[in-house]
Amino acid sequence: MDILVLVKNVPEVAEADLEIEDNQIDLEDLVMGINEWDNYAVEEAVRLAEASGGGVTVMTLGDEEAEDVLRRGLAMGAGRAMHLCDEEFEGSDPATLARAFAAAIGDESYDLILCGVQSSDLGQASTGVLLAQVLNLPFATMAIGIETGEAEITVTRELEANTSERVVLPLPALVTVQSGINQPRYVSIMGIRKVRKMTIGLFEADDLGLDEDQVGEEASQVAGRALALPEVGEGAEMLNGSLDEICGRAVEIIREKGGLS
Repeated sequence: MDILVLVKNVPEVAEADLEIEDNQIDLEDLVMGINEWDNYAVEEAVRLAEASGGGVTVMTLGDEEAEDVLRRGLAMGAGRAMHLCDEEFEGSDPATLARAFAAAIGDESYDLILCGVQSSDLGQASTGVLLAQVLNLPFATMAIGIETGEAEITVTRELEANTSERVVLPLPALVTVQSGINQPRYVSIMGIRKVRKMTIGLFEADDLGLDEDQVGEEASQVAGRALALPEVGEGAEMLNGSLDEICGRAVEIIREKGGLS
């Protein structure tokens, strides 16, 4: 089974002091790493390939620093990497990104395409689905389990209220992967060093046959109008004492704020 996995280089912002510059988050001092959901997708692809034979290709779109997530994918077990690296791609919305990925895939044949459910920086959760539409592939989202057959896969999807469903897709297909589907393997520095000499295919917009009006901000139908950090409010009130005392004070606060009549 030949599998393609889309990965993204994203900033780690959980404990970072963010700054806004030119209506964008200033990434200069932020640590970058593989998108969490994509990490699970790579692990699932490698496991499926190991079980059924075949190979794994990782693909990303981003600047030169995005090469690190491709090296990580290679260290996890992928055998090939493709990097869409061109300033022309900047400002692309999900539909435009899907167009670029589809052009990069071209006539190549993959049995399965995996990507994370969403990215941690934008959280739009739509690039994978739009790519499936461009490629005219059957797809399933929010996968927490994938079982392979001879010409089909069975996908267990996570639904609301702790429920799930199982759907069968003919191959080739596209699946967006939810976190928790597996336990991604640890990637050591030594493992990344071992793949440093592996060649990564570099592609610009011209190489994919895409004109300026097909990629980037000019081609996008969605654009951010404004971006700002939320105003900092007053400090939180810490409640101390016994459970009954804390509950009583909590009720008082809710009543004072108009939450209880």
